[in-house]
Amino acid sequence: MEKQKGFTLIELVVVIVILGILAAVAVPKFVDLTGEAETGAVQGVAAAITGGAHINYAKYKAAGGTSTGAVAISDATNACAGAANSVHANRATLVTGSVSLVTAAPANSNEYQVGSGGVCAAGTTISCTITSNGGKTATAYVPCTN
Repeated sequence: MEKQKGFTLIELVVVIVILGILAAVAVPKFVDLTGEAETGAVQGVAAAITGGAHINYAKYKAAGGTSTGAVAISDATNACAGAANSVHANRATLVTGSVSLVTAAPANSNEYQVGSGGVCAAGTTISCTITSNGGKTATAYVPCTN
């Protein structure tokens, strides 16, 4: 009887297991996910600002179009920055934790710049650019009250 050549099933399984362990340990060292994490963080901040501003707008409309219980969002408040900071100060939860919203360039990874969104007229929605310290951007949408 002639001896067959090749690998046994156990040898193949051992090689596959070793490759799997190497992939699980080595691949994360070569893949940098900080960019994706920063993008996700700035999108989260933008979504929080959008949500808080819309809650504020709903309070404004529920009060019959007056600022009772809501923050007036207009050009006088620097619409984007004013909406983000004023609504936050009025206890509508925008961002929790140690995140700061600034109008200048962000100085660290906990700061996000709130850019200008244009002319704010009653009943319109403006787009505000949110920028992270690493330059990643996202858009927040803020409805204007007056």
